[in-house]
Amino acid sequence: MNIKNQKGFSISVAMAAYAVIKGVLNMIIGSFSLSGLLLALAMACLFFVWIKNVNYITAALLAVVVLIHLPANLGNIGSNWIYLVEAAIDIVCAVLLVTNSDVKENYSGTINMN
Repeated sequence: MNIKNQKGFSISVAMAAYAVIKGVLNMIIGSFSLSGLLLALAMACLFFVWIKNVNYITAALLAVVVLIHLPANLGNIGSNWIYLVEAAIDIVCAVLLVTNSDVKENYSGTINMN
């Protein structure tokens, strides 16, 4: 792993940790789902694929997940407030991935087959 910016790396670690914590929390408060946890781990791994433009793909995935679940979460806002907090954090992570120069600096690598 080639860390190009330590501050950006720290932000990526925090976002990856959040993805795992979110997966575990959703498993606890929802129904036990190993596939949900595996998806959370896969999302956490995406934060460390520092190939050019993967940050945009990761941000888009976060935004799509928010958009898919937002209508249902707004429909029953009284009992779904935790999911709305998660959605807000997901959007913050997506924005950081595409706008924060420290984070973006780490996503400038290429695939080197040598």
